[in-house]
Amino acid sequence: MTHGTRSQGPVADGRHTVVVGGGLAGVTTALALADAGVRVTLLEGRPRLGGLAFSFQRGDLTVDNGQHVYLRCCTAYRWFLDRIEGAALAPLQDRLDVPVLDVARPEGRRLGRLRRDALPVPLHLGRSLATYPHLSLADRAKVGRAALALKGLDLADPALDAQDFGSWLAAHGQSERAVAALWDLVGVATLNAVAGDASLGLAAMVFKTGLLSDPGAADIGWAHVPLGELHDRLARKALDSAGVRTEIRTRVTSVVENTHGGWSVQVPGETLEADAVVFAVPQREAYDLLPEGALDAPERLLEIGTAPILNVHVVYDRKVLARPFFTALGSPVQWVFDRTEASGLREGQYLALSQSAAQDEIDEPVAVLRERYLPELERLLPLTRGAEVKDFFVTRERTATFAPTPGVGRLRPGARTKASGLYLAGAWTATGWPATMESAVRSGVGAADAVLGALGRPRPRHLFEFEEAA
Repeated sequence: MTHGTRSQGPVADGRHTVVVGGGLAGVTTALALADAGVRVTLLEGRPRLGGLAFSFQRGDLTVDNGQHVYLRCCTAYRWFLDRIEGAALAPLQDRLDVPVLDVARPEGRRLGRLRRDALPVPLHLGRSLATYPHLSLADRAKVGRAALALKGLDLADPALDAQDFGSWLAAHGQSERAVAALWDLVGVATLNAVAGDASLGLAAMVFKTGLLSDPGAADIGWAHVPLGELHDRLARKALDSAGVRTEIRTRVTSVVENTHGGWSVQVPGETLEADAVVFAVPQREAYDLLPEGALDAPERLLEIGTAPILNVHVVYDRKVLARPFFTALGSPVQWVFDRTEASGLREGQYLALSQSAAQDEIDEPVAVLRERYLPELERLLPLTRGAEVKDFFVTRERTATFAPTPGVGRLRPGARTKASGLYLAGAWTATGWPATMESAVRSGVGAADAVLGALGRPRPRHLFEFEEAA
């Protein structure tokens, strides 16, 4: 068989896999296969790796398109950070601690905290909930009972996918206030949907894994450097040293079965011959590339909806926020992060507002968003009132995640297709997780595992250690 690639990796049998898509799913797939001794070509249409978790320059600032966080329970993404030697650049909190500001309360009494103690589950959150000022005594008691009911749900039960989380919470005595001040506070950020629009299966997975599995599971981590430093520069370095041929600005035009039982992948100016192909692209792109018969009902991919995230970026002439982040109640503001140091800003302070489930705002003009959010920041942060706004801009991801709607579980395909040697990866595939960096990495590991099985190659043990750690 002829191969249209240069072999660089430590390969015995010349088997070759083409991975289409250089987001976290594709990079993970490529690294996992290369670590197992498979020759890999990674193709990405954009001029960089990292998918939707990337950075760009705005004057002297290095800006992330959106604020991404992960949790201690995200064992696959933590494996990924270790594999690209980036873990120290995206540290985890020592212990979960989320400052929650409620604008509706009088100044001086607005701050509540969600934090854990070094106690076993569910006692680790007991003291925090007992003293959480944003819920009534009655609501706090009912939250505990709902959490125990959630802990009892079987995540393998397909019936959970058909129900919505909001109805389940209401049936378990959760008031509108409890949903806003607690369940949606966490759920909107992790699911990219309010409780009423989210599958009970995905919501239960988030809360069971993050808050009810291990005391430290929900400790929050985030990049203290631009995302491009991790997902592009360090990822590229790891791919290069693993012997992966990486081609950016390279769009795949067609993928067809060849006469040798393998695949021919067409890119401008070259045909790549491969034993296996992994599509690590968004669901609509995968649909366009899939050969006939590869999935029983390929149109289901088009039924997986998408959900937007809006990011509002504000640069002040002085420091207005003393903590690394906070979240807000009684305000359109959701989560606010200090990105000053990461962006390279020399003076003043740069805040990034991450606005999930932003269907109503994603197309609003910048001027409208400015008029809405600057006064809200003044209500939340008294120090902004005398500060000068040096820059205000927005970034929009209209299809940031798949929509975690009830019924989405049956639409998400696994890694294997019906076409021999053709596999799928992406946060939208059937990982059991919502559309997170964790889901993307898990999908890449799953696709690599399927390819290795088909090629008769052993799984590298280190790659799957995180599954045991989970």
